[in-house]
Amino acid sequence: MRLEDYSIQYVKGVGEKRAELFHKLDIYTVNDLLHFFPRRYQDWSKTKTVNEAENGELVTIKATMITPVKEALIRKGLTLYKCNFSDGENVIHVTIFNNKYLAKALRTFDDYILYGKLEKSFTAASMSSPQIEKEDSSIGIHPIYHATESLNSKAIAKVVRAALEKFDLIEETLDDEIRSKYDLCSLDYAIRQIHFPKDENAIAVARRRLIFEELLTLQLGLLKLKDKKSVKNGYPINKDYTEEFIKLLPYELTSAQLSAINDCTRDMLRSDIMNRLIQGDVGSGKTAVAAAVMFNAVKNGYQAAMMAPTEILAAQHFETLSKLFENTKIKIALLTGSTKAKEKREIKAALADGYIDIIIGTHALIQNDVKFSRLALVVTDEQHRFGVEQRANLAMKAENPHLLVMSATPIPRTLGLIIYGDLNISVLNEMPKGRKPVRTDLVDSSYHERIYSFIKKAVDGGNQAYIVCSLVDEGETELISAKEYAEKLSNTVFKGYNLGLLHGKMKPKEKDNVMSAFARGDVQILVSTTVIEVGVDVPNATIMLIENADRFGLSQLHQLRGRVGRGADKSYCILVSDNKSESSLERLKTVKSTSDGFKLADYDLKTRGPGDFFGKRQHGLPNLVIADMLEDMETLRECRACAEAMLKEDYGLDKYPALVHQINEMFRKAVN
Repeated sequence: MRLEDYSIQYVKGVGEKRAELFHKLDIYTVNDLLHFFPRRYQDWSKTKTVNEAENGELVTIKATMITPVKEALIRKGLTLYKCNFSDGENVIHVTIFNNKYLAKALRTFDDYILYGKLEKSFTAASMSSPQIEKEDSSIGIHPIYHATESLNSKAIAKVVRAALEKFDLIEETLDDEIRSKYDLCSLDYAIRQIHFPKDENAIAVARRRLIFEELLTLQLGLLKLKDKKSVKNGYPINKDYTEEFIKLLPYELTSAQLSAINDCTRDMLRSDIMNRLIQGDVGSGKTAVAAAVMFNAVKNGYQAAMMAPTEILAAQHFETLSKLFENTKIKIALLTGSTKAKEKREIKAALADGYIDIIIGTHALIQNDVKFSRLALVVTDEQHRFGVEQRANLAMKAENPHLLVMSATPIPRTLGLIIYGDLNISVLNEMPKGRKPVRTDLVDSSYHERIYSFIKKAVDGGNQAYIVCSLVDEGETELISAKEYAEKLSNTVFKGYNLGLLHGKMKPKEKDNVMSAFARGDVQILVSTTVIEVGVDVPNATIMLIENADRFGLSQLHQLRGRVGRGADKSYCILVSDNKSESSLERLKTVKSTSDGFKLADYDLKTRGPGDFFGKRQHGLPNLVIADMLEDMETLRECRACAEAMLKEDYGLDKYPALVHQINEMFRKAVN
């Protein structure tokens, strides 16, 4: 019987009731159990005596129990058990809290292993609630699992051991050639050693194999997913109208923009459908690329739809494209939740009849009653705000339309293979001509008075400013909240000025109203949390003040900085931090020294890990159990090459049935 077919219920020591406890850990089969890896280990193999150990050290001691257990009821619900052990040279006073089962099991003059924190003084040694095991069964490296109140780590380990004893050999998923090429141990060895390792080297060897297998499974699945999307193009464009589009522009495209447009056009001219990500730094001109691609679709007789994450951003795109295409015959409409009922009905009817060429909107576009006549292109703006499911819902409005995804979040290319593995990627790494760099300064809070005077001078001169805080509600920490800060500023230093407040706990309509007021110039100074990280263009905003800047990721700071510098006036980003740690100062100095979002993303990944990129995990992206995106980048590159070679030689993976099952399971769990 295969591991995935053997129910956890029938493993020795489980049964029907305990199986339900395992189900809470998402463990249903022996295969699930054996892939429920330890989160850490306790090394009981290296024992010490009291004399050899340091005070406060977590230590393993071989000792004989020399006095019986004495029970003391401290208060209702709390019982202490005390006894003494000897390591042959010193007495160890042991206290056990509320563990009647353990206290009754201990026998005087038997030998035990004590594992815990050792407290030493001149006259005595003691351990409070150490782990205590019989000597003959406990020396070695112990796995520690994520546990629950009803199912502790020790119980899980016991069931894992029983499962491994039940199955003599775990089925191999890779052939000898791949294992040899990438220096991988057998899967059987890896599984057994990851749970019950003989030494630290065995853990390293097992982890290498299991990390490789997990990343290989992921890459094979993503490559397969990409190929599944390479279906016959139902909406081929027969002519490239890019040159005609360029004549509409009041500015010159960068070579990166032209290259991205060519990538998209080439995709749409082929027999396959386009599935492409345009990844551009803040202000790199992604909208112009999207406009060119939509222009090409429309000029070839099709419709295009563009979905933005907020109403105000959708409205901005509508305004930009309407102005760009005002001297053409292209008909554009805007559809959001705020569109009036009568207008909605008219727009939907015009869409279905094919009268509207380009529709810009929010989630309103994926409502069931929105129909298209000849939708050939779907554009989603700010992909990390949408999940795979949402963009798929819009794409389902037609049969295999072309898909263009835009993201302003710089992500290292290798990481992009994971997040956007089902898309081809074009990168905009140039700034449009004439875009002025934003001056970035790093100061501490003693500069506040000077900063406020600087903001007043700018606002008095007709400009606007952002002030960004990291918190919303009072009392979260000692740091000032956005609400409290806005109130304080409006009543003191900026009294008489129009201040606005924007934060994530506001309703979408409230946010749009505040942002619209700021865009119109009715609000002069906007106090905000990071919800303005992705927002509308306000060319008149020239100052970005970021409080407690050390609390943000570098990519996030870069996104915030990108909200200014969009007009003709010189713009400034002021980072305020009182954090004196070297690592924090180095990070903030890095933001000051470069305006390259991709460099900052790489730096952030190396110093902070992938949390900034995976914090809002895209729906449908498989979870990784043992691999780590920061530590295992090189292995990821190896797995990408290995996956491509495997599919080239054996696209159906007929030689690897067990691996195919793993791919299916990984992606099945991702979408459930």
